Amino acid sequence: MIGRLVELGGFGVEAALTLTRNGLLGAVPPAALARVVEAYRHFHVTPAAGLAIAAARWPDRTAVVDEAGSVTFAELDARAAGLAAELRRRHGVGPGRTVAVMWPNDRGFPLAIAAVSRLGADLLLLNTGLAGPRLREVLEREGVDVLIAAPDLPPVGFDGPRVTELDAPAGVLPVEPPRRPGRLVLLTSGTTGAPKGAPRRLSLTALAEPFVSMLTTVPLRGGEPMLIAPPLFHGLGLLWYAAALVLGCPVVLVRRFDAEAVLDALAVERAASLVAVPIMLRRLLARPPRRLPDLRVVISGGSALPPDLAASFMNAYGDVLYNLYGSTEAGWAALATPAELRAAPGTVGRPPRGATVRVAGPDGAEQPPGEVGRVLVSGGLTFTGAADGLLPTGDLGHRDRDGLLFIDGRDDDMIVSGGENVFPQEVEHLLARQPGVADVAVLGVPDDEYGQRLAAYVVAEGDAPPSAEELKRAVKAELAAYKVPREVVFVPSVPRNQTGKVDRVKLAEQGV
Repeated sequence: MIGRLVELGGFGVEAALTLTRNGLLGAVPPAALARVVEAYRHFHVTPAAGLAIAAARWPDRTAVVDEAGSVTFAELDARAAGLAAELRRRHGVGPGRTVAVMWPNDRGFPLAIAAVSRLGADLLLLNTGLAGPRLREVLEREGVDVLIAAPDLPPVGFDGPRVTELDAPAGVLPVEPPRRPGRLVLLTSGTTGAPKGAPRRLSLTALAEPFVSMLTTVPLRGGEPMLIAPPLFHGLGLLWYAAALVLGCPVVLVRRFDAEAVLDALAVERAASLVAVPIMLRRLLARPPRRLPDLRVVISGGSALPPDLAASFMNAYGDVLYNLYGSTEAGWAALATPAELRAAPGTVGRPPRGATVRVAGPDGAEQPPGEVGRVLVSGGLTFTGAADGLLPTGDLGHRDRDGLLFIDGRDDDMIVSGGENVFPQEVEHLLARQPGVADVAVLGVPDDEYGQRLAAYVVAEGDAPPSAEELKRAVKAELAAYKVPREVVFVPSVPRNQTGKVDRVKLAEQGV
């Protein structure tokens, strides 16, 4: 296999060296290799294939560690096959049907998604925080036929079958594999409205270059434990769960994020990598630093990583932090290394090999360094429906003279106040650095004179929190006068979704 990769030229050499270093091109017994080929032939690029291939290569290796203990790849794959047979027998799940999975971070999630994708059904991943009218709207709009939901979740207004137990009876005959894979549908974050489905079918050839590029940049190694803190139903968590399957890494899962429990798990399981969103990193920093000698990689994503948070985290735990940029629709678009975060605070880095990022001006052409434009991306993870090969992310950004990408803010979050454009993220990052500020979000609210005005929502901490006037003066000292918030509102918490993004709809409902 290495010889064949070398024949492919520069990328083949890079891939061979990278995969060898990560332990993926070692010798595989002929029987195991036959099962690997069979799994890919039957299930294509799906969660079912990933789990079946891992079970063929490392049957006795731990697949998942959760509150219930541990389970091996072989055990999890066998349970997925049994559950798939039950779903087919009892509910007729198969091609042309849509199954929604609404499950927290424990072994039930990888079990459920592998079972559904074994059947060729479309797989919809639901946010466990969805409820009420929004949830019913999603279920109806996406045409869900069967819902797999954890028994401890609130009741769901769903007329179809609801599966809450994932144990299949022994002796169930396996089902015939599907002729083609079903679609994977992820929901957008829904921070500014109802979440929408972003469907995709994945291609091995399209994924190869970005995946190898990631492994070349991020020093992950096969078989080393990885703690994934964000929900697996979100693109960030799912991406790194898929990477863990490919690498044969045991995945450590926590149902609810608790900083102390995560630090304990990192130490006990000797995790080499941690996947988290920025608000989780901030909560980890609020605890006394731990000695974690095995931790070599921390991947941040899901929302903007403030420069001060990146620096503080690396000061506490070493230069192990990588900043990943992407979206539900676009997948992974760029990655910043620890060295880049030190040299250019706030950067999201560069696109991986095999992906394209364009900062486009009004005419669609690439913007020169320093000029803000719309961020367009393409690559192996871009969802079905991207026009002309490039997908608008909804973000505005710029590149510096070294080619590093920076995200200035969301296109729909940009505030126009008195004819001046303001990106809330810039003001938020400055306020977050101020002593006594635990969390902050900045919104534009209607204003009769200026069209919009800035309002800062601040969570204060400590015995001597700053006053509203002190925070306004801090902004005025570093930024233009029109970027100073007209109001500073102190709130008990900033509402965020499960990936750390500010829920601007709920925040605006608090009023100013």
